[in-house]
Amino acid sequence: MANPADMDEVLAAVGPRLRAIRRQRQVTLAGLAAQTGISVSTLSRLEAGRRRPTLELLLPLARAYGVQIDELIGAPPTGDPRIHLRPVQRNGMTLIPLTRRAGGLQAYKVIIPTRRDTPEQKVHDGYEWMYVLNGRLRLLLGNQDLVLTEGEAVEFDTRVPHWFGSADAAPVEALVLFGRQGERAHLRARSIPRPTGTSGTDA
Repeated sequence: MANPADMDEVLAAVGPRLRAIRRQRQVTLAGLAAQTGISVSTLSRLEAGRRRPTLELLLPLARAYGVQIDELIGAPPTGDPRIHLRPVQRNGMTLIPLTRRAGGLQAYKVIIPTRRDTPEQKVHDGYEWMYVLNGRLRLLLGNQDLVLTEGEAVEFDTRVPHWFGSADAAPVEALVLFGRQGERAHLRARSIPRPTGTSGTDA
């Protein structure tokens, strides 16, 4: 089980790392707020360590910076048993569990190889949310044939016939939240339209 002191140390380092990445990319807080839909005040508190980093905040930031969440939080290597569980193989994919609890939403990092079996849609109880970290993901959902690219997300009821795999000759990395009893992810970071036109200031 993870040591709370170790976890607090990891979380405390997130703010300074986020500030360093933003400054390295020469992005202002106002510009980042416009990209992510997260308010300037929230971003400022997050960088100062006065706001706890959550998945709802880190996902849009990882997308804006074009990096994986692991890079934002400086997580130890996958083999560190204090935080990560051992990767498992399932249906030709590699699943890295990111949660330890028995019930509720389960989080995984999934690595999908370039070659999988002929698409065969399946159904089962639950609700799934997927965010593409790297590569291009093909999703067959009912009668829809979708391709998701890096930074795109999708959510669906797994009682709808579905199949997913790599859309081309490159593997796919994705973040998956799965609720076996139909639980859904609650995203609270409100998305706002990106400003158009010549000028304007963020509130």
